[in-house]
Amino acid sequence: MTTSIFIDGAEGTTGLEIRERLAERSEFSLVMLGDDLRKDLDARREALNDCDIAILCLPDGAARESVSLISSETTRVIDASTAHRVAQGWTYGFPEITGHDAVAAAKRVSNPGCYPTGFLALVAPLLRAKLLPASWPYSVHAVSGYSGGGKALIERFEDDRNIAWRGYGLALGHKHIREMQHFAGLDHPPLFSPAVVDTHRGMVVEVPLSLAGMNFDTGPARIHKALTEFYAGSPVVSVAALTDTPSEFLLCKDSAAWDGMSLHVFFDSTAQQIRLIARLDNLGKGASGAAVQSLNLMVGLPECTGLNLPA
Repeated sequence: MTTSIFIDGAEGTTGLEIRERLAERSEFSLVMLGDDLRKDLDARREALNDCDIAILCLPDGAARESVSLISSETTRVIDASTAHRVAQGWTYGFPEITGHDAVAAAKRVSNPGCYPTGFLALVAPLLRAKLLPASWPYSVHAVSGYSGGGKALIERFEDDRNIAWRGYGLALGHKHIREMQHFAGLDHPPLFSPAVVDTHRGMVVEVPLSLAGMNFDTGPARIHKALTEFYAGSPVVSVAALTDTPSEFLLCKDSAAWDGMSLHVFFDSTAQQIRLIARLDNLGKGASGAAVQSLNLMVGLPECTGLNLPA
């Protein structure tokens, strides 16, 4: 028996990538609406209530509307927007942090943001292990491929080849900050500096730490050990060897779709300055890959089924 899936917003970047990951999988049957019905309220309502699992790839307001259209007690939801990420009654779809069983049993799952995925993967386990203080004013520096900005930003970068770097969120208060603070358990919102670079996909998220100013009993070896133990056995998240310090760290333009994430701990000769870095695909573990990972768990399949995880 197959599980019926309706992707509401299947023509957007995230929706298209989810559909590509599911198209050849016999466990699922995709409910499709023609172009003339994609924005028809009655057609969407019927599809949302008839499917087993609805995946929402919509702006926040439209995602809330879709949820309001669901009256069926059996329809489960994965929302890829930011609308429900810290909402009561929703399970955060980051199984490595939230718990695999929690995601598997959830009726409502909110897909994590791409930047918070990198930040939380690095910081949340260390706060749980009491190797970092919740009271520290953390900074997050990150760059992403332009595909994360939707059709308008994709067209802008591809039409204007003169743009190499686009910093934004300059007034602070980015919508991902609440998500980062909430699921890391921080006393203060982190200072977040996001940017977009001239590559279609890919992402690097960095959390710099100055231990001399932190006055906390920790260090690179203990941090690396805690991350390695936390993600031991994960088919999705890997932790690079502590001695694996390259002369440079690259984000390449021709990167293939990837649903994994690698974590890195770099430090200076005094072991007092540390750079925690997460590398992921903003369309993979940062969006569509994460949604499929949660979907697998919700239907009782191994979490990495159908994911792009090259050896």
